[in-house]
Amino acid sequence: MQRERRSLYLFRRDFRLGDHAGLAEASRFGDVVPALFLDPALERRLERNPRRAAYYCGAVSSLREALRARGTTLVVRRGSLSGAVLRLARESRAETVVWSAAYDGATMERDRALQAALEEAGLRVSIVHDAPAVPPDDTAAARASDDGSGYRAFAPYVVAWRTIRRASYDASPVRFAEVTLASEALPEPSAFGASPLAVDGIPSEWATLEAFDAYLAGAALAYRSARNVPAQNATSRLSAALSFGIVSARTLLARIDARRGDRFLLSEERASLDVLERSLVQRDFFLQLGWFFEETPDLALQARMRAFAFARSHPGLAAWREGRTGYPLVDAGMRQLIATGWMHPRVRLVAASFLCFDLGVDWRIGRDTWDDLLVEDDAALATGNWQWSAGVGADLAQFPRIFNPRKQARWFDPLGTYVRRWVPELANLPGPAVLDPEAAAQRRQLALPLFDDNAYPPPVVDHEPAARAFLARYTAFVSRRAGEAARG
Repeated sequence: MQRERRSLYLFRRDFRLGDHAGLAEASRFGDVVPALFLDPALERRLERNPRRAAYYCGAVSSLREALRARGTTLVVRRGSLSGAVLRLARESRAETVVWSAAYDGATMERDRALQAALEEAGLRVSIVHDAPAVPPDDTAAARASDDGSGYRAFAPYVVAWRTIRRASYDASPVRFAEVTLASEALPEPSAFGASPLAVDGIPSEWATLEAFDAYLAGAALAYRSARNVPAQNATSRLSAALSFGIVSARTLLARIDARRGDRFLLSEERASLDVLERSLVQRDFFLQLGWFFEETPDLALQARMRAFAFARSHPGLAAWREGRTGYPLVDAGMRQLIATGWMHPRVRLVAASFLCFDLGVDWRIGRDTWDDLLVEDDAALATGNWQWSAGVGADLAQFPRIFNPRKQARWFDPLGTYVRRWVPELANLPGPAVLDPEAAAQRRQLALPLFDDNAYPPPVVDHEPAARAFLARYTAFVSRRAGEAARG
């Protein structure tokens, strides 16, 4: 009697069953044994961020229920990754091990070590691209140079991305193996110092897609303009769901395409859906940067900027982390992050700019600070976005984009609604005073003692001279580098 063929699938950041490239690949090699491994590196990472750990545990719980509905069980194991995977592969009689690719250098290196150990033991290994809508290798193949490397600039990447037909992967035909294997308990939030109440509801594929459909029917149609207004609920809030693969980026893009096909849409509404799509293309762009340029978590993508001396400390750094810089929009964003594990995208730009240019602090310190607070967990995107903000990454503008935090507040939170929500000690200030309390105090427009030990702090730096000083140092460094390159 011929033995049934089996494959072992490792769930990592793809906690769903729909539109699943990894499960589709695993099914090519036989009935699938679904597994989850908690190795020491993952557990340490979750311990650093209890809110993220709660989300992770909720996502895993939802995945287990979805698998139960398909008549199978998620096998959970702990321990050294290569040893634990190899043992389970032998117990389940799987000949092939499949998982989805990572896009940050540290995890990619661990993946190569795991692949080598499994192949040395005689197992077949297949690693698939699932997180991006378009795999990095596909866009690289579309490059005119055809050298197999990735794009460093976003504009030509978008052109290539749009030429590629996006795949979709139906997981309904996947056959799961009927096996009874020992399984450890699911990870619980309490093991990481978290409460299940640290997140709003259990993250699941169906609930996330239901919310996204409601978003496409309403708020998304004003996304182009409203995405910059932090007081409005105009963004999709999908960063965490995408980072853990609760939903597929391919599925989201397909639903955007379907919504855009509504012939009754206004031109502004259609344009908003185009901008929403572009945000997902940018996500793919940063993932391919991580895939092709593994050194970027520690080194700037722009080689010329690797020797630029960002500061590792500043007297105002603690104030930035705590949301007490004296700049209300920056502080509102940081306090929103501390309280919820998320920050509005427009305010992220302003807060990152303030750290890198007003304080002159290294972008890696900002990235790592946010990594301890954000629910979303995507190291490649974090690196790509922070390098872009710091003027050392894929944004090839001649000068870094330095945001004036007061002007940004006037443009995008003119009534101070967002600031009042997150900086309660300013909530009762009249009119525009809430956006620049220091100026209002200097004009004697405020009757209350604003700047004392128990109230809102004065600015930790003066934006204009700080920004000019940084820009002068940046320009001098770039000019010196250009001169050195010209001299050979």
